[in-house]
Amino acid sequence: MSAAGSMVEPLDAAALTLDAFRDRPVAVLGLARSGIALARFLADRGARVTVYDVRPAADLGEAIAALGGRDVRLLLGPEQDPVAALRDEAMIATSPSVSSRYPTTEPRLRAALGAVEAEGRVPVISESDLFLRLCPAPTVGITGTKGKTTTASLSAAILAAGAAPVVLGGNIGAPLVERLPDLTRHHRVVLELSDLQLPTLSRGTTVAVYTHVTQDHLDRHGSVHAYRAAKRRLAELVDPEGALVLDAEDPVSAAYAGLGTAPVTLYRRDMPLPGGVGVVGGWIVAAGVQRLALAGGGPAATGPGGRVMPLEEVPLPGEHNVSNVLAAVTVGLLFGIAPDGIRRAVAAFEGVEHRLELVAEENGVRYVNDSQGTQPDAVIAALRSYPVPLVLIAGGRAKGVPIDELARVAVRRASAVVFIGESAPEFAATFAAAGHAHLERAPSLEAAVERADAIARSELASAPVGSTATVMLSPAAASFDMFTDYAARGRAFKAAVHALIAARSRS
Repeated sequence: MSAAGSMVEPLDAAALTLDAFRDRPVAVLGLARSGIALARFLADRGARVTVYDVRPAADLGEAIAALGGRDVRLLLGPEQDPVAALRDEAMIATSPSVSSRYPTTEPRLRAALGAVEAEGRVPVISESDLFLRLCPAPTVGITGTKGKTTTASLSAAILAAGAAPVVLGGNIGAPLVERLPDLTRHHRVVLELSDLQLPTLSRGTTVAVYTHVTQDHLDRHGSVHAYRAAKRRLAELVDPEGALVLDAEDPVSAAYAGLGTAPVTLYRRDMPLPGGVGVVGGWIVAAGVQRLALAGGGPAATGPGGRVMPLEEVPLPGEHNVSNVLAAVTVGLLFGIAPDGIRRAVAAFEGVEHRLELVAEENGVRYVNDSQGTQPDAVIAALRSYPVPLVLIAGGRAKGVPIDELARVAVRRASAVVFIGESAPEFAATFAAAGHAHLERAPSLEAAVERADAIARSELASAPVGSTATVMLSPAAASFDMFTDYAARGRAFKAAVHALIAARSRS
């Protein structure tokens, strides 16, 4: 018998419905956010669910509790054979990080899953793909190396200015598979999609939006070419009746214009191209953007000269955020959101937690939480968003991506750099080679905040009157050496900042 077995009739992946899972055996691989959501959704739809995770039950207490007492078979721990989780199943559902293509997947599970896929009898479907197969609502998929979280959040806020209910999720916030029973064709769904989720998709979104595409997660993909190939997937699958929204200033993103058959809408921080969105005379303007057919078709409404809103009302720092706003404005126009609604939504947008998030300002020093800045280009953009003096806190678990350009930019944009985590020696050596003169290491994030604060105040003392110094966490690395994820790292940074300020107020 094969790993998937031959006694159970597989589910027909091309004909799935919300009721297709009743009394059917289904395996869920991975018990993180997506795995928990999958297990709950499938159990609630009447499936007989088996969950496999290589981590022991003792490390998964919160995840097990999140299942809410549902009747789920748990195969947890390194002593469990993953083949047992795949045997005699009608479908196998995976978390984003579980794939036979990724060397970061547990070797035994990777081999067992690869055998099932090679046989081709039992469908292997990711949480994101399952959602898109079953979702009745129009969808907006947003991806890129940097900017996708801000763009997705802002796109959802702009769409919420219309009459349709809006749901935001995917790689940001909660997985959306559990929302399926409540969704209708009248909803609008915005999904942030990562390089983990994209290769697993067999269905596209109504609108596909690309931000800047460079390189990331080479530890998983092995090469820049493989990473960018994964990113192409959303453009290849976009609905022909929808739209492909691309950054005209980014050569990788712009090159995706030849993929798929959907109409292409380009945005850039300059005079808009025909049918696109751009900037003229300090205003965001549209040049004949066409609404989607589901929004009535025809030209999107704008003010005189295609005006949508003035740039001075954009509340987010940095030129890169202008691009993110342009992408989100394009989404709003495609869906027929009126310019005044777009303008109000953008002006009221307070940004995204852990992405250039202003934590506090005290006595001339601002503290910025950019924990989601795990990739060098994102950190470069963050450094360019604030004036000197600026003290950068960086480091964590290296992602296999070159940081040489980041080091060179830091020489000009960071007064000092305090390193933390596993990558501290490597990062410090690269920054020193680039010529940075003030580099330090700290044993913890709390210690790094204290040291960065002291340096910032010293720099501020010799700066012109009225200057502001910045202490910024923007790690250019993953968090897993010290924290469960980037959000936990960001919360720890915020807690350390507030503790420092409180201690100073008491002294």
